[in-house]
Amino acid sequence: MKAILKSLIILLVLFSIRSSAQNFFTASGKEIISPDGKAFLIKGVNLGNWLVPEGYMFKFKKANSPRMVNNVITELIGPTEAKKFWILFQDNYITEKDIEYIKEMGANTVRIPFNYKLFCDETYLWNNEQRGFELLDRVINWCEKYNVAVILDMHCAPGGQTGDNIDDSYGYPWLFESDESQQLMTEIWKNIAEHYADKKIILGYGLLNEPIAHFFDKEKLNPKLEPLYKRVVKEIRKVDKNHLIILGGAQWNTNFSVFGKPFGDKLVYEFHKYWMPPVQEQIQEYIDFSNRYNVPI
Repeated sequence: MKAILKSLIILLVLFSIRSSAQNFFTASGKEIISPDGKAFLIKGVNLGNWLVPEGYMFKFKKANSPRMVNNVITELIGPTEAKKFWILFQDNYITEKDIEYIKEMGANTVRIPFNYKLFCDETYLWNNEQRGFELLDRVINWCEKYNVAVILDMHCAPGGQTGDNIDDSYGYPWLFESDESQQLMTEIWKNIAEHYADKKIILGYGLLNEPIAHFFDKEKLNPKLEPLYKRVVKEIRKVDKNHLIILGGAQWNTNFSVFGKPFGDKLVYEFHKYWMPPVQEQIQEYIDFSNRYNVPI
């Protein structure tokens, strides 16, 4: 009888652990699985221009990066008023009504691009008060209310991961040349993961957006990408073992040749594809990758 009771207790504990983990988004083979245990197909909206202002969304012709957009605003109204402007902008650009509307339109996910400076002491848009968690918490709580999954996307990494306007960098992906920048990126992601470790509405963490533009030395830089991902994932897993981690390929997320065999579980691989006809052959290489390694894309 004691042996039977012991076995039942072990089974109950294992079931409890499995059920707890299943309350998070997870991966099973090539599918993302939602907290209700069903396959989840992302139908999403990117909350662009909110935490990473982009010139084309302001209809600017030349000022394209967050830094340059801020310069235009500052030249118009001065630094004191510019700081007030950006606080109001961040507080009002995305509201609860927006999340409700996104849900009503049939989307099930929002992707939130952010600048790393919102999570450290560096000045960003005339502010160094680390508003990152304040702003994200607000929207994530709304997403919980309307059952909209969240992907957090580091669009601008320390030093710059792309080397173009989208990462607010200085014309080169200095992230891959600076251990200090890589360490800061790692620490920020670890802090974010620890802060949101229990948030089950979060689908996953997108570590870098579109790293290493195509006009740089790919042979030199591409081999540095996956080791950096491994470094960051290792630290995230110390505080958060549940959430999915999303890895983008090199050259605008198009180049998956930088990846070897998946180095952990709960990994999702992200590709971007622009200016193409909507036919399968255009994305076949990514489907092949998914089939080869039995991972979600």
